[in-house]
Amino acid sequence: MSGIFTEIKRDKNSKARLGIVHLPHGDVETPAFMPVGTNGTVKGIYHDTIKDMGYQIILANTYHLYLRPGTEVLESYGGLHNFSHWNGNILTDSGGFQVFSLSGLRKIKDNGVTFQSHIDGSKHIFTPEKVVDIQKTIGSDIAMVLDVCTPPGIEHRAAKDAWKITKSWAERSIEERNRLGESFRGKLFGIVQGNFYEDLRKESALTLSEMDFPGIAIGGLSVGEDRNQFKDTLSYTAEYVTEEKPRYVMGIGSPDYILYCVENGIDLFDCVLATRIARNGAVYTDDGLLTLKKAIHKFNQGPIVEGCTCTACRNYSVGYMHHLIKCNEMLGGMLATEHNLHYLYDFVLRIRKAIREDRFTEFKKEYLKRFYNRED
Repeated sequence: MSGIFTEIKRDKNSKARLGIVHLPHGDVETPAFMPVGTNGTVKGIYHDTIKDMGYQIILANTYHLYLRPGTEVLESYGGLHNFSHWNGNILTDSGGFQVFSLSGLRKIKDNGVTFQSHIDGSKHIFTPEKVVDIQKTIGSDIAMVLDVCTPPGIEHRAAKDAWKITKSWAERSIEERNRLGESFRGKLFGIVQGNFYEDLRKESALTLSEMDFPGIAIGGLSVGEDRNQFKDTLSYTAEYVTEEKPRYVMGIGSPDYILYCVENGIDLFDCVLATRIARNGAVYTDDGLLTLKKAIHKFNQGPIVEGCTCTACRNYSVGYMHHLIKCNEMLGGMLATEHNLHYLYDFVLRIRKAIREDRFTEFKKEYLKRFYNRED
């Protein structure tokens, strides 16, 4: 299999790197943050606006799209790109995390996962093969294998059993992709698991790195562990994931976690955080989160961020944004969403510039000090 990743530049003082991921709907420059569009839309913002910002890839979710609108609808449109009017790349999660979060509504066996829909209670079965087939119908540019995600605090035996199933499902996913042949255009990524046990993490990372995947995701993080456990587990796991392929950490979107990922040579990351907090009136600035609901902002006639070119900062005051959020006006959440995604895109551009100039470590330290008032 030909590689899909080209490394362009590596920071001299860290493992941070610049690269390009070559995908069916165009190249993606890395490091790259991917906005989350779970149901085929990034909430509160036009796809054209996301494209105009510069984003080259967004995320959608197999589990949710399978339930609504369903594979028959997606197939009739020729896939999610046509259905949603997005001509960039799409990464689809396998639904493994959603099944993990529905612990009371699912049962995991060697063959696959039986679960109840959170919408109507109907029963469904996800097998590794079926998840690959669904993502073929979606037209995913990056498709994720079905895996078993586990919470922190479980015993080693339970974590080992989950990793064994994840490995078996990874092998079956590859077989199904190969069976589909050229009709499967996406790039299938494996997912490292192993909970927070170093021996299982190492085994999982090494095993998946050797398998016939063009990219590797590090899963099982940001599932309730504290910051130090996240950092230690990420650093340890990344040591054993091949650097020849693009590396992706799932569910990471706060500025500090993005910096930790980049520092460890991670290329891709995604999270709903930026859009979720925007709908609740929280927006990013270099000095931390600004909570628009606070009365202190009522008479603030300045922009959220001076010099920001998003619609909110160009056309509206913080005082007006405060008014919209307090009144639960839809426009408030939409403008805040655009600002946060614009901010994160610019943030990643600054990270790339720092890597290019071999000053990523300095940039990370200065940013964390200003945004969080801490060193790391």
